[in-house]
Amino acid sequence: MRRTLAKYVKRITENPILVPIREHAWEAFAVFNPCVIKRNGTYYMLYRAISSSDLLRKQGSSFSSIGIAKSRDGIHFTDRRRFIVPEEWWERFGCEDPRVTFIDNKYYIFYTAISTIPPTPDGIRVGLAISRDLEKVDEKHLVTPFNAKAAALFPERIKGKLTMILTVNTDRPPAYIGIAQLGEDCSTWYGEFERWYKELKEHVLTPDPRRSPMDHIEVGSPPIRIEEGWLLVYSYIQNYFSSNPEERVFGVEALILDPDDPRKVISKTEYPFLVAEEYYEYWGHVPKVVFPTSILREKDEIKLYYGAADTVCCLATIGVRELVEIIRSRTEQVFERYPQNPIIRPNEKHDWEALATFNPAAIELEGRIYILYRALSRDKTSTIGLAISEDGFRIVERLDEPIYSPREGFEMKLTPGHSGCEDPRVVRIGEKIYMFYTAYDNVNPPKVALTWISVKDFLNRNWNWSRPRIISPPGIDDKNSCVIPEAINGKYMFIHRTGGINIVYDYVDSLEDIDPNKLMSFKLLRPRTGMWDGKKVGLAAPPIKTSKGWLVFYHGVSHDNVYRIGAILLDLKNPENIIARTSRAILEPSTVYEKEGYTRNVVFPCGAVVRGDTVYLYYGAADYSVCVATASLKRILSILV
Repeated sequence: MRRTLAKYVKRITENPILVPIREHAWEAFAVFNPCVIKRNGTYYMLYRAISSSDLLRKQGSSFSSIGIAKSRDGIHFTDRRRFIVPEEWWERFGCEDPRVTFIDNKYYIFYTAISTIPPTPDGIRVGLAISRDLEKVDEKHLVTPFNAKAAALFPERIKGKLTMILTVNTDRPPAYIGIAQLGEDCSTWYGEFERWYKELKEHVLTPDPRRSPMDHIEVGSPPIRIEEGWLLVYSYIQNYFSSNPEERVFGVEALILDPDDPRKVISKTEYPFLVAEEYYEYWGHVPKVVFPTSILREKDEIKLYYGAADTVCCLATIGVRELVEIIRSRTEQVFERYPQNPIIRPNEKHDWEALATFNPAAIELEGRIYILYRALSRDKTSTIGLAISEDGFRIVERLDEPIYSPREGFEMKLTPGHSGCEDPRVVRIGEKIYMFYTAYDNVNPPKVALTWISVKDFLNRNWNWSRPRIISPPGIDDKNSCVIPEAINGKYMFIHRTGGINIVYDYVDSLEDIDPNKLMSFKLLRPRTGMWDGKKVGLAAPPIKTSKGWLVFYHGVSHDNVYRIGAILLDLKNPENIIARTSRAILEPSTVYEKEGYTRNVVFPCGAVVRGDTVYLYYGAADYSVCVATASLKRILSILV
């Protein structure tokens, strides 16, 4: 079975850890949004349960109550029973999404109380149940006189006062996450919140965590204390107010709040670190939803409990330090740019490379690194140029003429505009060098073309390339291609991107006899909606064999069209199986030459060379110039395994 894992966030293999039980009418439809607390060696999970239709009060619809279950390991939960049920007038149509905090020898359980059907903003408020032993509910209170949900107490007093975090105006947007300090008598909180709400803007998080007015936020888990401050994991829904519900992206994000004044946001994530990817997150009562409701810290690890597709309960883990790193920086600091970048720039003296030189392949032969780069002429025809480096950085020779130019009809310009031979990737297999590139005529969809040359001819600069062949499925946009440079069980794994979105693969018997009509294009890697690679992904450099697996760099494009670089690790014997995938980008545009050029905000590698423990990554910057960055191979692998 294929695994698509991030280094930092690891879903446990037992997921989902809690599912509906048909024989229990009160939880037959869905069980989700769990909040877990550990006391005296026992894990207690409180969770939202939706009944089978028409169970409560014969209203002709399903209703929510709150269940409780126990576990010794935090994964396998038993002894399930109903715990909080609709009883009071202000909760008569449902009790939803509990969050529990233990303080002053009591369990404070906040939940969403529904008093109207269908639910209206004024009928969606915060309720509170208090229990001394989690065996029974000792008292209940309506807490907010206004529309609110997703509330929790901090697990310790702040400046001597009970402190609460909640989401205000969730159904009368825009919603805000607010902080309230309350008196000791919870029966007076309703009145305190009447006064608090009149000065709402004085109590909300600053700065507002939202990146766009189209987005929506809600408190996820009760906060926990870490060295840097209060850690809050919360729900961030991108494009929540879009007219097209399909554009909504439910993600899990995190921020750190000031330890003494939790209204102040110290730092926050720029992208979600968890989005819907697995089948149990994609399919259910509400598809493509991951909703965090609880975190537990155990030594250096955080257990993240969340609801998936509003149907089941799930668990993922992440290191405390790793999560703090994600909050502080959206990019993993792995690669170091060569200070003298760019190493290849356009040459106006040569018409064929006057407009841009970028997206380079690279291969090491006899101690020298050969850089095959895409060159763009003034009439926007792409050819392949060659530069040579001995130390991996400085160019010692650069040819005056292209080593490869358009020859076949499928890569000749049919109308004015871009055409030619684009974005080469090269591998050596035996005594041949195989070059995969994108062939484009500016009318038909781009296609993958393959040509080859003997190593001897290449070194002697006899450019006797074989006649190129199209190896793409008919009529489909296909590019970003290469192969694993050795046969796996007698076949070659051909990696490419069809349809402009997903990385796919095919196994072929021979590189020199690929039948495009027989390609199936099995999906290998897809974008993670809402993340830095959420719009499309494509192969970067050819796969690199390591002791841990095949290391594959890929480019990911965000919805704001920024090209960044990530990595995956494929199983050595079964490379269609993904062992790991980076959560964060490992290279992103940050310099002027990457942000400004022919196309803004682009880093686009097509080649990599390994010397000892050093990876030399050659990339196009802003579709204009060629650059190089280096990283420790061990460091890259440590991010993945």
